[in-house]
Amino acid sequence: MPAAPPVVTHPPAKQPPAAERVYTHIKQAVLDRRYEGGTLLTEGDLAEAVGVSRTPVREALLRLEVEGLIKLYPKKGALVLAVSAQEIADVVETRLLVEEFAARKAVPASAKLIARLEELLDEQRRQVAAGDLAAVSVADRCFHAEIVRNAGNEILSRLYDQLRDRQLRMGVAVMEAHPSRIAANITEHTELLEAIRAGDADGAAQVVRRHVSRVKVLVRGEDR
Repeated sequence: MPAAPPVVTHPPAKQPPAAERVYTHIKQAVLDRRYEGGTLLTEGDLAEAVGVSRTPVREALLRLEVEGLIKLYPKKGALVLAVSAQEIADVVETRLLVEEFAARKAVPASAKLIARLEELLDEQRRQVAAGDLAAVSVADRCFHAEIVRNAGNEILSRLYDQLRDRQLRMGVAVMEAHPSRIAANITEHTELLEAIRAGDADGAAQVVRRHVSRVKVLVRGEDR
């Protein structure tokens, strides 16, 4: 009988360091609002949730405090910070500066950019159908980020990337509070894509201004 082929074994996949696992767990929960603003997190509960000791939890919490997502209180825990009115205003103002510029630079658009925006718009529709608000927020952000990257300004792209976490968190908050906004986002993204496709730089910039400014109104609860 022919010899049996040798059994090939593969080493188990190496897990990220404990502190990185805790950091990822907390950050994702804050961004998709499983840990909402005002929630007090304790080292013991977090250690148990991730299956680690308290030492990496402390390391992760310090990192998240630097990023402005939590506030540490000795012997009490970590408070998840709510999105402030000033933060909303700052993010919207920065987005308008970057995204209006990028929308104008997108015209005339390459076939590659148009195809990519169509792909991302389809992805948003799929995530909406699945009812995954966190994924919808990610897809929404990717759509705008693609236009910004297309502008070819690396400094602006890096600046825009620094807004990522705040954009995702605000996006989920808006969709939870205003479910009708989900369909409206798709409509406005479609309008933006069509303006870019048509070579209408002014029209694209106007869609961006209306679309992004609406975020500030909705997150602050000023919608009528």
